[in-house]
Amino acid sequence: MALIYVMDPMCSWCYAFQPHLRALISRLKPGVKVLCYMGGLAPDSDKPMPDELQQAIARTWHDIEKRTDTLFNHDFWQECQPRRSTYPACRAVISAELISTGSGMLMAEAIQQAYYREARNPSDFSVLTELAEEIGLNPKRFTNQMYGEKTAQILFEDLSYCQDKGIQGYPFLGLETPEGLNLICAGYCSQDELLRRCSSLELI
Repeated sequence: MALIYVMDPMCSWCYAFQPHLRALISRLKPGVKVLCYMGGLAPDSDKPMPDELQQAIARTWHDIEKRTDTLFNHDFWQECQPRRSTYPACRAVISAELISTGSGMLMAEAIQQAYYREARNPSDFSVLTELAEEIGLNPKRFTNQMYGEKTAQILFEDLSYCQDKGIQGYPFLGLETPEGLNLICAGYCSQDELLRRCSSLELI
């Protein structure tokens, strides 16, 4: 059995869900693997994010704060030039994992911390390189990996997997069994609800 987790490091609902995922992983029975796939919400772009989209995402942040105990630094919208581009952040997570097993999750959390709490723009390669160094990776090796064929191939495979499985809502968590992929959640759910669902599947 394997838990399939699909996320995008620049998905605000994934940011709110991350502590719940951590709590779940700490309780999993031995032998249950967690496989993480990148959802890739938005391809590479140097174009500024349209004002209407900025306002819509900013409203989402406020909605998440009201529904959960998640905090956001709303100064991001004044201090950074937002772009609708999450593929670089996805490649950063993949690159970190390729360099050092277990570093993918660390990179995802570092991106979330930078984006949502420190008003730093993870659509910028310079920010991603800084974060790689902050989690202990060699920045030159990270840069080479970010532009490497292996990273590009894995992102393509992740996106293809999501398309083949019809996965659209993030965060997505499912249980992969010989019979197929069983849905646990498609979109945010609370920690209590997540643990209840996984307990009913005898994962914890």
